[in-house]
Amino acid sequence: MKIYISVDMEGLAAIHTWKDVTFGGPHYKQKELEEQLRWVLEEIVKYEDVELITVADSHSVGDNIPYSITDIDERIELISGFPRKRYMMAGLDESYDRVIFFGYHAGVGALGALMDHTYSSTTFHGVWINGIRMNEALINAAYAGYLDVPVAMIVGDAALREEMKEFLDRVVFVTTKEGLGRFSARFVSKKKLEMDIRSGTSEAMRRKREDLRIYRFEPPVELKVETSRTEFADALEMIPGVERLNGRVLKFIHDDYVVVFDTLLIMATIGSMMGRML
Repeated sequence: MKIYISVDMEGLAAIHTWKDVTFGGPHYKQKELEEQLRWVLEEIVKYEDVELITVADSHSVGDNIPYSITDIDERIELISGFPRKRYMMAGLDESYDRVIFFGYHAGVGALGALMDHTYSSTTFHGVWINGIRMNEALINAAYAGYLDVPVAMIVGDAALREEMKEFLDRVVFVTTKEGLGRFSARFVSKKKLEMDIRSGTSEAMRRKREDLRIYRFEPPVELKVETSRTEFADALEMIPGVERLNGRVLKFIHDDYVVVFDTLLIMATIGSMMGRML
């Protein structure tokens, strides 16, 4: 059995502001990230049939998880750094048995969401695929589904849980906090959270693969994005195949979900770079 864990930070307990997730800053909460992630890994390694656990550091530029996390077990490997192809899902292929989304958050515009955004807090005001408003968990789950790999567990905030309930109903969801505003939250106690994460991980590991849901989009796949600034749309419409619908809305259609996924990642990267330049 091969397990893939895509790790973000905004959906973790103890985190409620950008300062908490900014590498090198005085309020950066790497310790909380490592501690909560260790609870997951310590439960997974109890299963002797697990041959590989891939941990993808997928927050910001992928420099948040210390290499020492692999000390837990020889079957753990770490993916770090940026840029990299497929970013939050780098290295995933058809050989994996299940995926875990750890520290994930709700999509841009979600009610009651903390630090809401979808792949780029700078670039997008909204992202839709086949008419469904997207968050990072749904986008990434569809990529896993394209590879025929199911999502087994999500650890994230209450707003994300609300967003996911209709789409990934057979997923173990561990709620870390409830948003009271974009930068304020009610956290569960650390003791309860540890119990929930450990028991949730065990449940996700015990479930048979055939009982997990594969999430995917049938072709043609239509991506629509609304940019946060008009000048971002000026740049993104230069991507081949992208159609501009108005000042800030663009559309891209393709039969292959991977092409759509890659196009979205290109858009997010260009917009984020422009945001730092302008």
